[in-house]
Amino acid sequence: VQLQASGGGVVQTGGSLRLSCIFSGGVFSDYGVGWLRQAPGKEREPVASISTTGMHTTYGESVKGRFTISRDNARDTVYLQMDSLKPEDTAVYFCAAKTRMRVVWEHWGQGTQVTVSS
Repeated sequence: VQLQASGGGVVQTGGSLRLSCIFSGGVFSDYGVGWLRQAPGKEREPVASISTTGMHTTYGESVKGRFTISRDNARDTVYLQMDSLKPEDTAVYFCAAKTRMRVVWEHWGQGTQVTVSS
Protein backbone atom coordinates (compact mmCIF):
# COMPACT_ATOMS: atom_id res chain seq x y z
CA VAL A 1 0.00 0.00 0.00
CA GLN A 2 1.20 3.50 -0.83
CA LEU A 3 -0.22 6.87 0.11
CA GLN A 4 0.56 10.11 -1.71
CA ALA A 5 -0.36 13.31 0.13
CA SER A 6 -0.52 16.65 -1.65
CA GLY A 7 -2.15 20.06 -1.52
CA GLY A 8 -0.13 21.79 1.15
CA GLY A 9 1.13 25.33 0.79
CA VAL A 10 1.27 28.77 2.33
CA VAL A 11 -1.98 30.55 3.15
CA GLN A 12 -2.99 33.55 5.21
CA THR A 13 -4.96 33.33 8.43
CA GLY A 14 -8.61 32.68 7.62
CA GLY A 15 -7.80 31.06 4.30
CA SER A 16 -8.51 27.58 3.01
CA LEU A 17 -6.62 24.63 1.61
CA ARG A 18 -7.67 21.18 0.45
CA LEU A 19 -5.33 18.27 1.00
CA SER A 20 -5.57 15.07 -1.04
CA CYS A 21 -4.34 11.59 -0.22
CA ILE A 22 -4.20 9.15 -3.12
CA PHE A 23 -4.19 5.46 -2.19
CA SER A 24 -2.67 2.66 -4.26
CA GLY A 25 -1.53 -0.93 -3.94
CA GLY A 26 -4.56 -2.34 -2.18
CA VAL A 27 -8.32 -2.35 -1.99
CA PHE A 28 -9.12 1.21 -0.94
CA SER A 29 -12.55 0.40 0.45
CA ASP A 30 -10.94 -1.98 2.97
CA TYR A 31 -9.08 0.87 4.65
CA GLY A 32 -9.98 3.63 7.01
CA VAL A 33 -7.91 6.74 6.46
CA GLY A 34 -6.77 9.48 8.76
CA TRP A 35 -4.93 12.76 8.68
CA LEU A 36 -2.41 13.57 11.39
CA ARG A 37 -0.11 16.53 11.75
CA GLN A 38 3.16 17.39 13.42
CA ALA A 39 4.35 20.89 14.18
CA PRO A 40 8.00 21.68 14.97
CA GLY A 41 8.87 20.61 18.51
CA LYS A 42 5.49 19.00 19.07
CA GLU A 43 4.19 15.47 19.03
CA ARG A 44 2.19 14.13 16.11
CA GLU A 45 -1.54 14.63 16.71
CA PRO A 46 -4.65 13.23 15.04
CA VAL A 47 -6.61 15.69 12.91
CA ALA A 48 -9.41 13.68 11.35
CA SER A 49 -10.31 10.17 10.28
CA ILE A 50 -12.89 8.53 8.07
CA SER A 51 -14.22 4.98 8.02
CA THR A 52 -14.07 2.59 5.09
CA THR A 53 -17.52 3.59 3.86
CA GLY A 54 -17.24 7.25 4.76
CA MET A 55 -20.18 6.94 7.13
CA HIS A 56 -18.16 7.69 10.24
CA THR A 57 -15.76 10.56 10.80
CA THR A 58 -13.81 11.86 13.77
CA TYR A 59 -12.09 15.17 14.35
CA GLY A 60 -9.56 16.57 16.76
CA GLU A 61 -10.99 19.16 19.11
CA SER A 62 -8.87 21.95 17.68
CA VAL A 63 -10.22 21.50 14.13
CA LYS A 64 -13.87 20.68 14.74
CA GLY A 65 -16.15 22.93 12.71
CA ARG A 66 -13.29 24.10 10.49
CA PHE A 67 -11.98 20.94 8.78
CA THR A 68 -13.93 18.36 6.81
CA ILE A 69 -12.69 14.92 5.82
CA SER A 70 -14.25 13.03 2.92
CA ARG A 71 -13.43 10.16 0.62
CA ASP A 72 -14.13 9.20 -2.97
CA ASN A 73 -13.90 5.42 -3.24
CA ALA A 74 -14.15 5.61 -7.03
CA ARG A 75 -10.96 7.70 -7.13
CA ASP A 76 -9.14 6.00 -4.22
CA THR A 77 -8.71 9.41 -2.65
CA VAL A 78 -9.34 11.03 0.72
CA TYR A 79 -9.63 14.79 1.06
CA LEU A 80 -9.17 17.17 3.96
CA GLN A 81 -10.90 20.50 3.42
CA MET A 82 -9.38 23.04 5.79
CA ASP A 83 -11.20 26.34 6.29
CA SER A 84 -10.69 29.27 8.65
CA LEU A 85 -7.05 28.34 8.99
CA LYS A 86 -5.07 29.63 11.95
CA PRO A 87 -1.31 30.00 12.48
CA GLU A 88 -1.48 27.12 14.96
CA ASP A 89 -2.55 24.84 12.11
CA THR A 90 0.95 25.16 10.67
CA ALA A 91 2.43 21.65 10.52
CA VAL A 92 3.38 18.79 8.27
CA TYR A 93 0.22 16.86 7.50
CA PHE A 94 0.36 13.12 6.98
CA CYS A 95 -2.27 10.72 5.74
CA ALA A 96 -2.37 7.19 7.09
CA ALA A 97 -4.43 4.08 6.46
CA LYS A 98 -5.43 0.96 8.35
CA THR A 99 -7.76 -1.93 7.89
CA ARG A 100 -10.90 -2.04 10.02
CA MET A 101 -9.65 -4.31 12.80
CA ARG A 102 -6.35 -2.55 13.33
CA VAL A 103 -5.83 -0.16 16.21
CA VAL A 104 -2.72 1.60 14.91
CA TRP A 105 -2.12 3.13 11.50
CA GLU A 106 -0.46 0.61 9.20
CA HIS A 107 0.61 2.72 6.26
CA TRP A 108 1.80 6.33 6.02
CA GLY A 109 2.18 8.91 3.30
CA GLN A 110 5.15 11.24 3.02
CA GLY A 111 3.59 14.39 4.45
CA THR A 112 2.73 17.77 3.00
CA GLN A 113 3.64 21.11 4.59
CA VAL A 114 0.91 23.56 5.55
CA THR A 115 1.98 27.03 6.64
CA VAL A 116 -0.52 29.61 7.84
CA SER A 117 0.83 33.13 8.05
CA SER A 118 -0.54 35.69 10.48
